[in-house]
Amino acid sequence: IKCYTESCSCKAFYCVLNFLFSDQLQCIIISNIFLGANPSFLDADKLGRGQSGKVTHGGTLYLVNQDHPFTVKFSLSSNGTASSSAQRGLKATDKTKGGSNSEGKEEQPSPTPKRSIKDFFPTSPMKVTHLFEMKETEEDEEERLAEEKLKHLQELAEKSVTDESKRPGSSASSAKACLKSSWQQTGNLMLYTAAGVKGSDKIAGFDIDGCIITTKSGKVFPTAPDDWRILYPEIQPKLAGLLKKGYKVVFFTNQMGIAKGKLRPEVFKSKVEDILATLQLPVQVFVATGPGIYRKPVMGMWNHLCEKANDGVTVDKTQSVFVGDAAGRPENWAPGKKKKDFSCSDRLFALNIGLQFHTPEEYFLGWKSAPYNLPEFDPVSAVLYDPPSASLTSSKTEVIVAVGFPASGKSTFFHTHIVPQGYVYINRDTLGSWQNCVSACQRALKEGRSVAIDNTNPDQESRKRYVDVAKAAGVTCRCFHFSASMEQAKHNNRFCRISCT
Repeated sequence: IKCYTESCSCKAFYCVLNFLFSDQLQCIIISNIFLGANPSFLDADKLGRGQSGKVTHGGTLYLVNQDHPFTVKFSLSSNGTASSSAQRGLKATDKTKGGSNSEGKEEQPSPTPKRSIKDFFPTSPMKVTHLFEMKETEEDEEERLAEEKLKHLQELAEKSVTDESKRPGSSASSAKACLKSSWQQTGNLMLYTAAGVKGSDKIAGFDIDGCIITTKSGKVFPTAPDDWRILYPEIQPKLAGLLKKGYKVVFFTNQMGIAKGKLRPEVFKSKVEDILATLQLPVQVFVATGPGIYRKPVMGMWNHLCEKANDGVTVDKTQSVFVGDAAGRPENWAPGKKKKDFSCSDRLFALNIGLQFHTPEEYFLGWKSAPYNLPEFDPVSAVLYDPPSASLTSSKTEVIVAVGFPASGKSTFFHTHIVPQGYVYINRDTLGSWQNCVSACQRALKEGRSVAIDNTNPDQESRKRYVDVAKAAGVTCRCFHFSASMEQAKHNNRFCRISCT
């Protein structure tokens, strides 16, 4: 049923309701398939997209929020059986049904033939009978059929919502604005979505501390929950302009103090809400509360946004941007800016995602781009092995001995490139001692199998043990030297910690 009212045009309000009439129970089962931005209500119960509810005699259906009421009343038809009708509330008028005639007398509606499930679903095999002619088994059967049809409608509703969110052509025009501000928690991620936020293919992302706000006290870290102010007066109008252009404004912030117990989540939540109240703008806020995949520069917060928190709208990274103050700028990067940036995590966050990046001064104040330094180790440009023409594995039985400091990538390399080729993997952390490693190597060679020794083996003595075993077995022995720099080892160690959480 398409519902229109005198005060709402079809563009302002459009709702399709599927009614299942269960006469013997004297109720109407309503399944809400398609719904606009505003929910319906069954009495005091909210009826969201794809949800269903049951209305009994005297119950009220509110089409939009708690407006446009329809009261359900059951009366006896001319044949003495129960019939149902949905009538407008006392303040509503209906000039076509149940209204007053020209003489001022109430016009009686003509008797409506009683309908059952089969009238709405012609394919139903059930025979239609009047309530007073039904036997108890027939009543049970119709109740079961009603439940089946309701379940079918609910499945259609869920499929409709899923298809809409996954449709390749989904855009900001199909996204609905959030009706109510709310917080959500997913592991080490807190997510706040303010009322009015809607999905968009264009994302304008911002860090919070040092980008949107700074301390009132002038200190690096806030001295109290209210020790903050908006960094620049240009920020609010700039963000408002982005919203008018169809951007979705999103804040991404690391708050390790929450995981360390130095900052209570409730305190920071209140701070976020106060900031948005000051800006008076609908903003979505992602908060990484500890280490792991959500902490910048790792892309966890961005991935969560794209996959679960953008109303199914596909993000266009070429039209999106990220702004942050952790940009890797050195000392004296600008007049009056003596301190270097504490890190380059914001710039790396944008780099990992593939977004254009700006500092707050560049984006809000129009300053020229400042110099910056990235980490010495660049995982994108790293070479897997040298020389590139070398063969990683051999068709003949052999022993490969790894040499490298912890976190230099030995285990990952072996498990990715060597072990899948049939090599026996030997590791001291697993076997407990170098003696056990040597014994395992000897057994594997006797079986005609190649061996990969994954230990640090930093000195000649530790390496000689396996060279001697290989000589005794009459096989070759090769050394794989993992020449990772200290910066690369730190990178690998951080990545390992993230991937294990």
